[in-house]
Amino acid sequence: QVQLVESGGGLVQAGGSLRLSCAASGKIFSSIAMGWYRQAPGKPRELVARITSGGITDYVDSVKGRFTVSRDNAKNTVYLQMNSLKPEDTAVYYCAAGPVLNTRGASAWGQGTQVTVSS
Repeated sequence: QVQLVESGGGLVQAGGSLRLSCAASGKIFSSIAMGWYRQAPGKPRELVARITSGGITDYVDSVKGRFTVSRDNAKNTVYLQMNSLKPEDTAVYYCAAGPVLNTRGASAWGQGTQVTVSS
């Protein structure tokens, strides 16, 4: 099955940008949906962004216009470009993959990467 390795988390000031990367192996990259979840302390897990094998994307309302999810089939990699970051974006971000990504979860998960946005 698909394996996912994340990178790109870190500390950034409000208004700044980060790009998360997730390298996939084990399955044909273009045949599955991929995306990103996040979980902040004391809050439920949230599906942030997803992209289908056909390139269709959607986002949670709180990040629309600020975050962009994309994929590069040649590199078997999915990205999350995060701009205009806010303190409320602080969370552990998890790459995910599967035939369906929804609020219940996904079939495969990355290890998680911490994103911290300072005021």
